[in-house]
Amino acid sequence: MLSYGIRSLSYRFRLLLCSLQQSDSLPFSDALTEEQIEAAFDEQGVPWQRDDEEVFTPSMTLWAFVGQALFKEEQRSCLAAVARIGVMLLAMGRPRCAQNNGPYCRARGRLPVAVIEKLTLDVASRCEVQIPDRWLWKGRHVKLADGTSVSMPDTEANQEAFPQQTCQKKGLGFPIARLVVLLSLATGMTSGVAMGQFAGKETGELALLRELLDQLDEGDIFLADKLYCTYFLIALLLQRNVDLVVRLHQARKIDRRQIKRLGRHDCLIIWQRPDRPSWMDRESYDQMPKSLELRLIHVDVDEPGFRTQSLDIVTTLSDAERYSRDEIAELYHRRWLAELDIRSIKCTMGMDQLRCKSPTMVRKEVWTCLLAYNLIRQKMLQAALEADLSPRTMSFANTMQVLAAGWMVMPLLDRQTQMAFVRIELRSAASQVVGNRPGRVEPRAVKRRPKPYRLLTMARRMAQALLRQGIDPYKKKR
Repeated sequence: MLSYGIRSLSYRFRLLLCSLQQSDSLPFSDALTEEQIEAAFDEQGVPWQRDDEEVFTPSMTLWAFVGQALFKEEQRSCLAAVARIGVMLLAMGRPRCAQNNGPYCRARGRLPVAVIEKLTLDVASRCEVQIPDRWLWKGRHVKLADGTSVSMPDTEANQEAFPQQTCQKKGLGFPIARLVVLLSLATGMTSGVAMGQFAGKETGELALLRELLDQLDEGDIFLADKLYCTYFLIALLLQRNVDLVVRLHQARKIDRRQIKRLGRHDCLIIWQRPDRPSWMDRESYDQMPKSLELRLIHVDVDEPGFRTQSLDIVTTLSDAERYSRDEIAELYHRRWLAELDIRSIKCTMGMDQLRCKSPTMVRKEVWTCLLAYNLIRQKMLQAALEADLSPRTMSFANTMQVLAAGWMVMPLLDRQTQMAFVRIELRSAASQVVGNRPGRVEPRAVKRRPKPYRLLTMARRMAQALLRQGIDPYKKKR
């Protein structure tokens, strides 16, 4: 598996692939190869190295950056990443780098975000076309979409690009960004991400989703919650030959008169074109169809503990013989996997609170976390295929821990030991199966109490100034 000497690993992207426990003999291994990474860097004109003694080469920097996403809290810091680089250099028989994160941070800054974004999306697309038919829904690829938000350090640059919520006083809030994520139902991988401000004109989830429509392929099925049930989104999807399954929003006004009854609580309806929205120009509006023929399915939810008692599902899958009412209802039930995938990204990987202090680095940090996320999912696909399981039954957290445990060790092993290690870790990743708990309900509450600290009601520097004067910033007296 090692095609280069250990000293040359820092100059080649084989270092990253070794730590990711990849081998040419594994399925899906061609989703990310050394040649593909090199080509992505060449497209952006990134130089390989300036001299033989350079430490922070593109290879070493990308390896450390992706490695940061596998760890949390203190182990995620740049100093911790530099410490791991120092250990790797010693193992390669080279002098250890100084324990100073400045050179590493500058090297991260030289990594083009376009390269990381391309690698992230390429991994998802190459894996998607290779998955077996049994992982698909009735032979079709399904894409999930959902929105979320992330916060970042309170710097002037971040505040300008991603302002804090307007309800918060200056100095009391954190910059916040909105994300809309496109995910694969079969693989769980991220196949597209749009990022923007949390509030303001054309910053909502629907506006961001329109940036991702080109990531949907002809024949896909788009699965989302009721926010995405809009006339013009459905029309834009149909223009791309993409079908849709969404929940009907309670505020959406459609003509419920049946034009054809398909079964109990199952019929075809007509939705007339509404007035032109502010974001659409007149020419585009005139090209929109004047009406849409849609399928409306009513589902009663009789499971105790569920907040929703009934729901209406709107879909363009009008063939009742091929797509039964129960099958579509069950497909919509799987929309919840988008929530679990985003939880894996934000909570398990710790991307809910970003660390970078400039907007450019914030975007780079987001895409690096998503690259690491897709590579963890790639490992899950390999383990699932090896164990004849569905990747959706495996534990994301366990697979992430498996990769993190061997991150430093794998590049230092000989080929035979590496192969043995890979096989053992594949079995380890497949051993932790997520329990199938249909009908599970949980109270929307937490048991652990927060620390009894008071909340800041003024900028920190103002509170510090009052304290230096001997004044309690809360009581406003000595």
